[in-house]
Amino acid sequence: WPEASWKTLAAVSLSVALASVTVKSLGGCSVAACRNSLLSCRFHVNSNMMSGFNGTIENSHNKARTSPYPGSKVQRSQVPNDKVGWLVEWHDYNPVEYTAVSVLAGPQWADPQINESNFSPKFNEKDGQVERKSQNGLYEVENGRPRNPAGRTGLVGRGLLGRWGPNHAADPIITRWKRDRSGNKITHPISGKNILQFVAIKRKDCGEWAIPGGMVDPGEKISATLKREFGEEALNSLQKSSAEKRELQEKLHKLFSQEHLVIYKGYVDDPRNTDNAWIETEAVNYHDETGEIMDNLALEAGDDAGKVKWMDISDKLKLYASHIQFIKRVAEKRDAHWSEDSETGCPG
Repeated sequence: WPEASWKTLAAVSLSVALASVTVKSLGGCSVAACRNSLLSCRFHVNSNMMSGFNGTIENSHNKARTSPYPGSKVQRSQVPNDKVGWLVEWHDYNPVEYTAVSVLAGPQWADPQINESNFSPKFNEKDGQVERKSQNGLYEVENGRPRNPAGRTGLVGRGLLGRWGPNHAADPIITRWKRDRSGNKITHPISGKNILQFVAIKRKDCGEWAIPGGMVDPGEKISATLKREFGEEALNSLQKSSAEKRELQEKLHKLFSQEHLVIYKGYVDDPRNTDNAWIETEAVNYHDETGEIMDNLALEAGDDAGKVKWMDISDKLKLYASHIQFIKRVAEKRDAHWSEDSETGCPG
């Protein structure tokens, strides 16, 4: 690397260490120390994104800079790699302002505009039923607007997101072993490891395959969101009769009450993110070891999902947002097949 590039990298990554010091290898990213610090947890890109994964300055904050903005023709101001971090001075930065009409219409799930007289949000804390704390620690608020802790995106406002600051989501990763007709686990011929499958949905909004999931309702527990979203998107629970819903809930309770792995908590590189609003998620893996629970649940796309299916896990998957990183982490934790290469990355 040329010297200038190293200086730039050093500058924008100065506080990565602050946010990543307390990152845990599993169970998410604990940044409690930062909350008590005089310094906020400012970090370039996903500083604690997927601990145990190789992330470079070029590929860790890409989707939040893509154009056009989802569901619109809005083009973001271009943000070069070396200008993403807020610690890098950029006096000519001129981001585009955009908040979708659907958000400005004032639905129940959305905040008012910052300048409205009856709106006094309490950022970095629980604000009534709305959780405005970030999984990544404290974020800065400038001119009344929260600032994306991962850096510049080329767009201010909220875009499609309802909340100023963090918009909390939950992603249930439901897995089972791939089996042959005799019920034996299928191993990959090259890696020699068992092949893991997960329930994937095809999003209606962008046509990409993804983990089912959605936003946490105000006052809702993450565990409830995980179960609700999986039911709505992968089992079409919203269209079921009362009797069918009761039966479905019993089966879901069995699946979601067993031991699980918290794969990730925190900021997500998502195309809907803006300078003032961003997605944070908790991705949790529920594994059906014998396959018996999911054998009794018929997959049926519903709500925001156009299609749903079991998908073999490998490094060849193309998934929405940062979902491939979550899936890779699951494969590593379950010691399942991931890559045909002998070098499979960093086991977490």
